[in-house]
Amino acid sequence: MIPEDLRYTAEHEWVAGDGSGPVRVGITHFAQDALGDIVFVQLPDEGTEVAAGDSLGEIESTKSVSEIYAPIAGTVVAKNASLTDEPELINAEPYAAGWLVEIAPADSGAIAQLLDAGAYKALTES
Repeated sequence: MIPEDLRYTAEHEWVAGDGSGPVRVGITHFAQDALGDIVFVQLPDEGTEVAAGDSLGEIESTKSVSEIYAPIAGTVVAKNASLTDEPELINAEPYAAGWLVEIAPADSGAIAQLLDAGAYKALTES
């Protein structure tokens, strides 16, 4: 369950898009599976500027509370409002309806620096 067309971080976030426009960000199947049943998500407001590695918010599950980290620097241009009432979408569809935010990249080249599917798979199997 590691889509080939996405980029990944070592903190288990995924990025969809090449950086020429806003990119969509979420957490991976591996991450949502480790968290268990997700019951609450706190996301940044639109217009929030983030640096790579900054906290984007928190995901609360029945097991724990985990930070979400910005995979790239940029400006949050959208957040998934559906998660307010249905945080379980992250468990059900982590690569589709369970996306978290969209970020307009400060540097379009930053996406290429993230892990490809093969490197992320190797990370999760070690």
